[in-house]
Amino acid sequence: MFFAPDGLRGPARALFEQEAKALCATCPVVQQCLGYALKERMDGVWGATNELERRALRRVRDAS
Repeated sequence: MFFAPDGLRGPARALFEQEAKALCATCPVVQQCLGYALKERMDGVWGATNELERRALRRVRDAS
């Protein structure tokens, strides 16, 4: 559920990620999960974020 099938793009990928993020939002360890994904540069949806969102978070973090 947290890793999109290869080749999934556009609106289908956005829907896939939206569903995974909704499940993440209910998880009691979402912040720990996000921290792990930022540190380990994980693929897929982790901590209610996708790879692009985490890349942006790392840029902001590294700039400060």
